[in-house]
Amino acid sequence: MDKIEGRNPVIEALKGTRKIEKILIQEGIRGGKIDEIIKTAKDRGIRVERISRTKLDHMASSHSHQGIIAFAEKKELVTPMDIVNHARDRGEAPFIVILDQIQDPQNFGAIIRTAYAAGAHGVIFQDKRAAGITPIVVKSSAGAIEHILLSEVKNINYAIEELKRAGLWIAGADMAGDMLYYQADFKGPVGLVIGSEGKGLRRLVRENCDFLVKIPMPGEFSSLNASVAAAILIYEVLRQRQ
Repeated sequence: MDKIEGRNPVIEALKGTRKIEKILIQEGIRGGKIDEIIKTAKDRGIRVERISRTKLDHMASSHSHQGIIAFAEKKELVTPMDIVNHARDRGEAPFIVILDQIQDPQNFGAIIRTAYAAGAHGVIFQDKRAAGITPIVVKSSAGAIEHILLSEVKNINYAIEELKRAGLWIAGADMAGDMLYYQADFKGPVGLVIGSEGKGLRRLVRENCDFLVKIPMPGEFSSLNASVAAAILIYEVLRQRQ
C-alpha cells in the first residue's frame, strides 16, 4: 500500500487508475480542493475519515501533508520496452528519461514532474542505491507520478542496451560531454541519462552512452542540482521536437 500525501497528489491519484482504499482528512479543514476530493471520493465509493492533525503528522512521511493522506494500491511499474511500445503506439519517437542512481527523493519526484510535463513517455530508475517510490517522491512529483510510465530495473546498463537494440540513441548528461546540449540532435528516438547528485554518471554507464552532452557553466559552480539539469535537457528535447 502506498501513502499519497498532499492535496494535489491526492487529486491526481483520484484522476489516475490506482485503486484508492481510503482517504484521511484533518478535522476542521474544508473548502476548495478538500471539498473536491471529498465529493470525488464519495462518487467513487472511497472511504473518507476525519482524524486529528496530530495523528496525520504521526502518519506522514513528507512533513507537508496539507491535511490529507490517501492510501492506494502500489504504483504499477512497467518494463523499458513497455515504454518504447507505448510511444510507438502513439505514433511518436520514444523519449525516455533514465536515472542513474538518483538518491534524493525530492530530485526524483521533481524529475518525474518535469518529464511528464514535457511529454516524455516514461522514466527508468534502478532498484538499488537510488530513491524508490516513496511518499516524498509522490509529493514532489505533484501527482505527475500517477500519469507517467515508470520502470524499475536491476541494472541500468542492461536497460540501456535493450533500448539501443530497440533503436534509441542514448545521450548522457556529463560535464565532460562531447558537445553542448543544444548542439545535439534529439528529434529521433532518444534515452536521456541523468547521473546521481554529486557523482554524475558512473563510468560504465557513461561509456555505454552513444554520446555525452554538457550544459555550459560560465559561472564558478561546476555542476547543477540534478533535477535542474534534467529540466534543462528535457525541455531541449521538447523544443527540438516542436
